[in-house]
Amino acid sequence: MKRALVTGGSGGIGAAICQRLAIDGYHVFIHAHHNQATAEQLAEEIKTAGGSAEALQFDVTDQAAVNTVLSALVEDEPIQVLVNNAGIHDDAVFPGMSPAQWHRVIDVSVHGFFNVTQPLMMPMIRSRWGRIINVSSISGITGNRGQTNYSAAKGALNAATKSLAQEVASRGITVNAVAPGIIETAMTDNTFDAQAIKNMVPMKRAGKAKEVADLVSFLASDQSTYITGQIISINGGMI
Repeated sequence: MKRALVTGGSGGIGAAICQRLAIDGYHVFIHAHHNQATAEQLAEEIKTAGGSAEALQFDVTDQAAVNTVLSALVEDEPIQVLVNNAGIHDDAVFPGMSPAQWHRVIDVSVHGFFNVTQPLMMPMIRSRWGRIINVSSISGITGNRGQTNYSAAKGALNAATKSLAQEVASRGITVNAVAPGIIETAMTDNTFDAQAIKNMVPMKRAGKAKEVADLVSFLASDQSTYITGQIISINGGMI
């Protein structure tokens, strides 16, 4: 059984990805930082449904803590699907943005990507099969007012996706990013009302976490063997 790790796996999109990968037959490591109880509950739900899962807890910005957990996990066998989904918002207009807001968002998306991905690379390379899927955002492509930090973080993640894809393409490993637009989650419930969504999205609705998970499932599968280095938008036609 191949093994998959989903960072931020206890959140809305992350949970949907974990559930879908479990259905696809992976043993899923559900990562959480603050929401460990939620991750453990999700793991139990997956196991009750016949899947295989377990919860992990660490701070993606703490390189030593990440190494301690992940090095032990890949000592005997690789994690062959990695979904870098952990990310945070801390929005403010740039003139009023504090250094803490800037660094906190960059730390999770960019430094977190390095801290989690780097220790998994050599075992994945030795297995000559792997899928790295980074969860980006429409903000990393178009920018967004009040999100200079978030847009910078996701833009950097997009660039890292393209570079790493070139490095490992010959080893049977693909590296792609998915860039969601407005997706129905607890994070967006109080951000956009129905009329605003209709005005912004040509499909006149928000996307569903399951739809993002379906795309991740495809990119993690053998059907996507010749797709790498791509930033794939999923936003109902917004761009």
